[in-house]
Amino acid sequence: MPEARLVVLVSGSGTNLQALIDACADPAYGARIAAVGADREDIEGLARAERAGIPTFVRQVSDFETREGWDSAVTTVVERFEPDIVVSAGFMKLLSQDFLDRFLTLNTHPALCPSFPGMHGPRDALEHGVKVTGATLFVVDAGVDTGPIVAQVPVAVEEDDDVASLHERIKTAERAMLVDAVGRIAREGVSVDGRKVRIGTSAG
Repeated sequence: MPEARLVVLVSGSGTNLQALIDACADPAYGARIAAVGADREDIEGLARAERAGIPTFVRQVSDFETREGWDSAVTTVVERFEPDIVVSAGFMKLLSQDFLDRFLTLNTHPALCPSFPGMHGPRDALEHGVKVTGATLFVVDAGVDTGPIVAQVPVAVEEDDDVASLHERIKTAERAMLVDAVGRIAREGVSVDGRKVRIGTSAG
């Protein structure tokens, strides 16, 4: 069975990307990273890809006269790498509906969706006083952290947690969840039926 082709999009340090690079080094994982894209230059995520010998590309919004022009350029360059899965790994730009219609696009969120969407999931969980939060992997749709849920992992909130300590534990759990789910999708397939996502033999 051919390896699934991944395109990973990053905007920062690329820790989730590194977890995927490490996983893809094992032939049994079932996937390889065809390219890494970014919305800005000179970030550690791109450096990680270059050290691993993975092709990279950058498309900055500021280089285009319109947002629609940027959207089209991103879609065109990603299409060139023929991905089976696009992973938004800390990519801080919304993707166009045309992009999402063309590519199965996955993203993570540091909370148990649908709770605490947006930029401050760990902070919002702490302020709400929940005892358990976690991380979610979902299929990206037009909303903010609203897409069909692929996988979730719980993380207990400790009495002495602050935002930084809680977020760090969430990120550790998030990386493991991402690597596991992407590998399973690569090896076994996936189906999305409304809000229900199935991985594996029942996916067909």
